[in-house]
Amino acid sequence: MEVLLRECASYVALAAELCSVLCIAVGMVETLVQGSIIVAAQRTLRRDARRELWAQFARWIVLALEFALAADIVRTAIAPSWDDIGRLGAIALIRTFLNYFLEKDMQELEPDPEPLEETKTRS
Repeated sequence: MEVLLRECASYVALAAELCSVLCIAVGMVETLVQGSIIVAAQRTLRRDARRELWAQFARWIVLALEFALAADIVRTAIAPSWDDIGRLGAIALIRTFLNYFLEKDMQELEPDPEPLEETKTRS
């Protein structure tokens, strides 16, 4: 039964890794196409447009990191050895740091929320 479970986990992990690669590929193509359109229309890439392109690609990378981490977790889920657990911990730590700093950079690029209008009080 464990062999069958390992086989299923292997296919699930492979699918998650495929999703990770596809996220990066789609994000890369989308960013290149939109960047080319912007450059063709404006003859130059303004700083705010460049930042928006970077943020858009960063979203795809964050999603890819999540799928890659999921694949590692699935691979290690069935009867892991201490070596497997240590390797997963190191990989998870590195990917979590990457994810954290990417998301932090993306939040800095987001525009400030509109200030809420003060509620009018009745006289």
